[in-house]
Amino acid sequence: MTKRRALISVSDKTGIEKFAKGLTEQGIAIISTGGTKAALDQAGIPTLSIEEVTGFPEMMDGRVKTLHPKIHGGLLGRRDLKTHMKAMEQQDIQPIDFVCVNLYPFKETIMKEDVTPEQAIENIDIGGPSMLRSAAKNHQSVTVVVDPNDYELVLTELAASGDTTIATRQKLAAKVFRHTAAYDALIASYLTDLVEEKKPESLTLTYELQQSLRYGENSHQEAMFYRDALPTSFSIASAKQLHGKELSYNNIKDGDAAIRISREFNEPAVVAVKHMNPCGIGIGHTIFDAYQSAYSADPVSIFGGIIVLNREVDEQTAAQLHKLFLEIIIAPSFSKEAFTLLSSKKNLRLMTLDFTKKDKATEDESVSVLGGLLIQNQDLAEEDPQQWQVVTKRRPSEEELKAMAFAWKAVKHVKSNAIVVANHHQTLGIGAGQMNRIGSVQLAIKQAGAKINDAVLASDAFFPMSDSVEYAGEKGIKAIVQPGGSIKDQESIDMADKYGIAMVFTDVRHFRH
Repeated sequence: MTKRRALISVSDKTGIEKFAKGLTEQGIAIISTGGTKAALDQAGIPTLSIEEVTGFPEMMDGRVKTLHPKIHGGLLGRRDLKTHMKAMEQQDIQPIDFVCVNLYPFKETIMKEDVTPEQAIENIDIGGPSMLRSAAKNHQSVTVVVDPNDYELVLTELAASGDTTIATRQKLAAKVFRHTAAYDALIASYLTDLVEEKKPESLTLTYELQQSLRYGENSHQEAMFYRDALPTSFSIASAKQLHGKELSYNNIKDGDAAIRISREFNEPAVVAVKHMNPCGIGIGHTIFDAYQSAYSADPVSIFGGIIVLNREVDEQTAAQLHKLFLEIIIAPSFSKEAFTLLSSKKNLRLMTLDFTKKDKATEDESVSVLGGLLIQNQDLAEEDPQQWQVVTKRRPSEEELKAMAFAWKAVKHVKSNAIVVANHHQTLGIGAGQMNRIGSVQLAIKQAGAKINDAVLASDAFFPMSDSVEYAGEKGIKAIVQPGGSIKDQESIDMADKYGIAMVFTDVRHFRH
């Protein structure tokens, strides 16, 4: 009986010596290449070189070594077909029964800040994926391993019965094709970006499992959390959890929304989010001042919310946070005293995030729909309030313009139809997700209540008619910021003039569906 053979060629050598030793103990001969062979030889594990099998030297700086009929014939030849076995015998091709391969570190290479295209391309593996795919295609007879975490499974089955089960080989083959597909997706994405192709005819994305969630939006829905294969530094996926129970599906969505909003501010800022809408945003000279503003913006809705602070949480601020039931607190860091106090709440999730990365280039965002995927740039339009167009008889004061700038940053993160009533340092009322704009105006102004004096109003899109401006004027709003662009803009301008409202047009809409 022909001795069984395994081909081992790995960049990640974690656990490979133990695995190779386990194979040899089962009477399996090892074929190996380059650095892997050197490591196994040094460990005293006998190996055959690729050249001994193929009779052909490694060449072109290692680009050509395993792309040979004696390798791929040994992997692809079907043991149940006499014609295949006869062809292998005629060409002196011996079967290869086990393949253990992982690939050149392309991902790790392109993640380096100073990587050149030449370096990236040299780390595109060709022979490795070819061997993996050949072995996985022929998994009826060949056991293929791409993940060091599977070494123990293979050795256990070999020890138990002398071979792996077909069920195991099928699972390992499926993992191989996922692995090579993800590998190719990264290469395709890198080269697509390199040539600045904005609308590729096909789009292949790859993500890595970060967490299996307890459930989705509701308890009867199964859910998983996948992160970008190339991690985005300033994201909920990159936040480090220091304390508390694991994140839920809704936690992740709310945390993402809060982090996006916090990106708008350089001064000390605190963002409170419920159901992906801000319920309070505050800025101040200190993070404590900012928190006080965010809390007083809506002390009811903040209950059970997600809080993001863009400065270290100090003991004074932590003492106030400790009084509330909150789901998550995200900040650059926590003082020792603050962490001790907040971590006394068993389930409160405390997370840190690197806010120095908030202004790095951002990726496109995607939203799934039935049967497809929507892709768009993130809404990161840079706007200068000094360039906004004053369309009314009264011009806004400097104080009103500061409040407008703050409200405009907030309203772009509220679900449309979106209205924000605010002063220069805190939101006072938020109207979100209504089916008509006047409804959102009424909600925001009602929430602001007596605080409406000296407040401004921001609308994410134009007013389709003048009723919203009229209502705002009747309730005491004295300044409005909106994009403009309605065929009935003049009616809204006339209504603003009637109530002495200063109104500016930004010419930029901020729908958030």
